[in-house]
Amino acid sequence: MATHVKRAFKYRFYPDDAQAAELSRTFGCVRKVYNMALQARTTAWYQRQERVNYNATSAMLTAWKKTGELAYLAEVSSVPLQQCLRHLQGAFAGFFEGRAKYPRFKSRKKSRRSAEYTSPAFRYRDGTLTLAKMRKPLNIVWSRPLPEGAAPSTVTVSQDAAGRWFVSLLCDDTITEAPATTAAVGIDAGITSLATLSTGEKITNPRHERRDRARLAKAQRELSRKEKGSANRNKARRKVARVHARIADRRRDFLHKLTTRLVRENQTVVIEDLTVRTMVKNHTLARAIADASWTQMRTMLEYKCAWYERELVVVDRWFPSSKLCGTCGTIRAKLPLNVRAWTCDCGTTHDRDVNAARNIKAAGLAISACGDGVRPQRESSRTGQSSMNQETQRATTGIPRL
Repeated sequence: MATHVKRAFKYRFYPDDAQAAELSRTFGCVRKVYNMALQARTTAWYQRQERVNYNATSAMLTAWKKTGELAYLAEVSSVPLQQCLRHLQGAFAGFFEGRAKYPRFKSRKKSRRSAEYTSPAFRYRDGTLTLAKMRKPLNIVWSRPLPEGAAPSTVTVSQDAAGRWFVSLLCDDTITEAPATTAAVGIDAGITSLATLSTGEKITNPRHERRDRARLAKAQRELSRKEKGSANRNKARRKVARVHARIADRRRDFLHKLTTRLVRENQTVVIEDLTVRTMVKNHTLARAIADASWTQMRTMLEYKCAWYERELVVVDRWFPSSKLCGTCGTIRAKLPLNVRAWTCDCGTTHDRDVNAARNIKAAGLAISACGDGVRPQRESSRTGQSSMNQETQRATTGIPRL
């Protein structure tokens, strides 16, 4: 059965001077309105204990446009300004629900330059896209076709730190059903091997950042020697951004191909719930962990499993996948990172990563079949048993031997 989803199609485009100037003004106005509305909502709460919603900030925007010093806000399309107020409302909703931190002000230098247009503010006809306040359509490089009969509901224009322009069109799309399969795979994320599969396959980590590290270091040295605020410093900053963009693009392309293959070949995909934000605090491994981009890989697996109607199972982060013997169920007390192979008391010799992937798969299948927990009990005060005995008992419950 085909799946109907909302999907964004991103393309690069090349604006002329007039279009670039108009978009730059729009980006600046969006940032200004967002910051003013955030300041107004913050002040209202801390001074008067008053909650300001989207409707109130929309009325404020109308009043701002009528003032002399903010009259320039009326020179750009009003739709991106209204959309940024909706985004601010969503940011506050996430904060009040405990899903996000308090909204932050947008920075002119560091924040993403973007503007969102809804259907009244753009025209898409015969493969051409024209935005409000513009006479000519954008010069878009259509690297792939939109879905047949697509009618974009939202268009987002952005410019990255390297100066490249992108347009993203949100359309209804139909995901073709993936080939039927009953296969399942466990994935152990790593650094030397980006992913080790329960089948025994090891996917080498391309180390995109390391491959361009010399080029990046040279560009950063040149940037550090330029005078702050100068045109040459801005040029050097663009060079650094281009190297970062090259690294990010290659990494994203590799992860897309890998995750698509894993999802299409398997009905059940099992991964660990890694706390990457905590792991990068280890300064010895932080750079390698960031380059591996485990969080991005998990995000791709999540939405692609939903697209292709596959099952994604996430095993608890405390499950001792590396230390657990997949043959007899014994858990080794200690297993330093430099130990890549170990022999259990039962005589089985394990490759650390392959064993972990197989244990992750077995735990995930147990969760999928009967909902058994796989989190080990770490406290011994309640039962009087040693924490190691409890860990062995709880961690192996419901897990079939491999």
